[in-house]
Amino acid sequence: MNLMWAGAGAVVGLLAGAWCRGVVFRLSVASGSPERTTCPRCTAPVRRWAAARCGRCGGSLGTPLVLELATAGVLALLAGRFAGQPDLVAFGFVGALGVALAAIDIAVQRLPDRLTLPAYPILIALLAVSAMAGHDVAALARAVLGGLVLATGYLLLALLRPGQLGGGDIKLAGLAGLALGWLGWPALISGAVLGFALSAVVSLVLLALRRITLHSAICFGPFLLGGALLAALLSGQ
Repeated sequence: MNLMWAGAGAVVGLLAGAWCRGVVFRLSVASGSPERTTCPRCTAPVRRWAAARCGRCGGSLGTPLVLELATAGVLALLAGRFAGQPDLVAFGFVGALGVALAAIDIAVQRLPDRLTLPAYPILIALLAVSAMAGHDVAALARAVLGGLVLATGYLLLALLRPGQLGGGDIKLAGLAGLALGWLGWPALISGAVLGFALSAVVSLVLLALRRITLHSAICFGPFLLGGALLAALLSGQ
């Protein structure tokens, strides 16, 4: 873990989290509902990006600093892990996007296509640049195949157990597969297993605390992303 790079990642993460707050606020609505475009207090229009507070009444758009600090923590870990490597930008992009998606999934249990689908060409392009810089075209091919494998695996699980996984989880799995496939098949397998393990542990804790029941539905996106993050960090060991 390179502490200098981790510190730089934390600073970038704070800025990225603040930049994403507006879109997280706008997209944190139930599936099929229109985006939130106005302040819930004074109905003033809200900017799409970099909107931490309402420009008219000054009300906070979401819990202050939570998104910023979470993004800072994730990018600090990733920057420390991939310090100075060509793929740092790609993994930083996935990290910042992942925090935003997790925040939306926790709030309203959805992973909007507005964020997941455009991320595919962006991530593939960033990994392609990394492949050219590192003269490692095989890693790019493995990343694409990894995305297909993980997305297909989630699709099969969704078909076998309807209602457990949604379309957003499948699309997010493809993104995670791209990133983890770039790192290698062991990282891909570890990330997939860790996601389900995290979900099981948290579910058991919530059941013990009687916060949920056996029939409750919980969002899976944050666990998928958490497993992918752990696998990416452990891949450097």
